[in-house]
Amino acid sequence: MTKLFLSLHVLAAVLTIGPVTVAAGMFPRALRRAHSDPDGAEALTPLRILHRICRVYAAVGMAVPVFGFATAGSLGVLGSGWLIASIVLTAAAAAVLALLILPAQEAALGAGRASVSGSAGRLALLTGVFNLLWATVTVLMIVRPGSTTGA
Repeated sequence: MTKLFLSLHVLAAVLTIGPVTVAAGMFPRALRRAHSDPDGAEALTPLRILHRICRVYAAVGMAVPVFGFATAGSLGVLGSGWLIASIVLTAAAAAVLALLILPAQEAALGAGRASVSGSAGRLALLTGVFNLLWATVTVLMIVRPGSTTGA
């Protein structure tokens, strides 16, 4: 059962976190481009698509920690330091996405041209933090310091 949970956990992470990180990373540049385009409403279409990708995959991404807890439980490592650190970092990444990135994207979709530069820069920064948190979790999942199941 452990192999099944681990497989589902890794697949869920790859298939859900990957698209969110890419779409969120593309959003600031697309925002700058859309608001410099004189075509207005049509230029916002890519932004709406990127925002929708972030929203949908963030919701579906809840499967990652569900399968992660199932995997950790079957391995008997729920109290391990590396796992607790990963859980905290995952919660932080989810909070950055849900409480900062997604609302900022929504606000940027409705903002005027004057605030685009600042909001694009802030979104780029937040996305960088989000991606750094996930990169750290990935390294912890691979290295698993102090784990008896690690390499």
